[in-house]
Amino acid sequence: MGSIDRYIFRTTLASFALVLISLTGVIWITQALRGIDLMTSQGQTILTFLGITGLVIPALILIISPIALMIAISHTLNKLATDSEIIVMNAAGFSPFRLFYPFFYATCVVALLVAFIAAYLAPDGMRRIKQWDAEITADVLTNILQPGRFAQLDQNLTIRIRERQPGGVMAGIFIDDRRDPKERISIVAEQGTVVNSGNGSFLVLEDGNLQRFEAGKRDPALVAFGRYAFDMSKFSNQGHDVTLGIRERYLWELIAPPEDDAVYKAVPGQFRAELHDRIMAPIYPFAFAALTFAFLGAPRTTRQSRNFSIGGSILAVFGLRMAGFACSVMAVKSPAAAAIQYAMLATAIGAGLWMILSGVVVEPPPALLETINRNNARIARLFGRPAAA
Repeated sequence: MGSIDRYIFRTTLASFALVLISLTGVIWITQALRGIDLMTSQGQTILTFLGITGLVIPALILIISPIALMIAISHTLNKLATDSEIIVMNAAGFSPFRLFYPFFYATCVVALLVAFIAAYLAPDGMRRIKQWDAEITADVLTNILQPGRFAQLDQNLTIRIRERQPGGVMAGIFIDDRRDPKERISIVAEQGTVVNSGNGSFLVLEDGNLQRFEAGKRDPALVAFGRYAFDMSKFSNQGHDVTLGIRERYLWELIAPPEDDAVYKAVPGQFRAELHDRIMAPIYPFAFAALTFAFLGAPRTTRQSRNFSIGGSILAVFGLRMAGFACSVMAVKSPAAAAIQYAMLATAIGAGLWMILSGVVVEPPPALLETINRNNARIARLFGRPAAA
C-alpha cells in the first residue's frame, strides 16, 4: 500500500469511526431513555442501568456500520474533490478503479467488524440483557419492593409496602392487580411475609381486605381475610429458566439448531430470515462502498455535478437498504425473498464495479444543469455576489 493509499485508508477509517460513534451515541441515548424505569420503578443502580442499556450497542453498530461507511467514503471523496486531488491523481495516471483500492481495504475492515458482531457479539449482548433482566425480576422481592415506593412488577400489577420489619416481615401492603381485563383486584393488608414452597413463591398477607371489581357489575365484592396467599411465582422464579429468542442465538446456532428446539419448531421461518440477515450483514458494506464510489469517484469540476452525484448515491443506497428490509420481512414466509436479496446485493456490487471500471461519470442532464446555473446566477445578482461554478 503506497503513501496515497495509506492516506486515503486512514482518512476513510477515521471518518468512519467518528460517524459511527456519533450516530451510535445518539441512537443509544434514545434507546436508553426507554429503560430509565430500571432506576425508578425497579430500584436499580445507575451501573445496572448503564450495563444493560450498553449491551445493546453491538446490535446498533451492526445496523449503523454500512451507513457510517457510506458517509465516510462520501466525505473522503468530497474532500479529495474539493482540494482537486482527484483531478491531480487522474492526471497522474490513477484510474478510478486504482483509486478505489484504499476504499476497498477500508471496506474489508468494516466488513470483518460487522461479521464478528453479527456472528457473536450482538447475540451475546442480547442474551446477556435477557439473563440480566431475568435476574433483576427474580430478585424482585428483595430489591424492587422498597418501603414507600410504588413498584410496577408487571404491566398492570403495582405493589407498595410501608416498611420492612425484622424477620422479613413487610408492613402496610397495598396491591393493585389489573392483569385480568374482566376484573380488578385491590388488596390492603397489615403485614405479609414471603413463603417459598415446592409450588412456588407466595406473599402471605395477614389481617386485610380484598376488593374485586368485576366488569359489568356496579358494586365491588369486599372480602375481609385473616390470611391470604398472593402468588409471586412468576416473579421470583423467572431467572432460573431463560428461553433464548432468535436474536439471542449465535450464528452457528442458527445454521444448525437442535431438532428438539421449541422456538425453532414454532417459528422456523424467522430462524431462516435471521440467518440470512446475519450472513448478508458483512456484504452490505461492499455494496454501499461500490455504489458510493461509482457515483462520487470520478473527477468533476463543478459543484452542481458533485451535489447531483451525492444525491444519487444516497437514493441508491437508501433504496437498496429499504428493499433489503422488505425482503427480510418476506423471507419469514418465503425462502425466495432471501434469494432476491442476495441477487440485489450482487447486482448492486456488480453495477458499481462496472461503473468504476468503465469510468462512468454520473452528472445531471445538460438542461437541468443549465437551469441550476441560471437560478444560481439570479440568486447571486439578487444578493450582489458572483455566482459559484
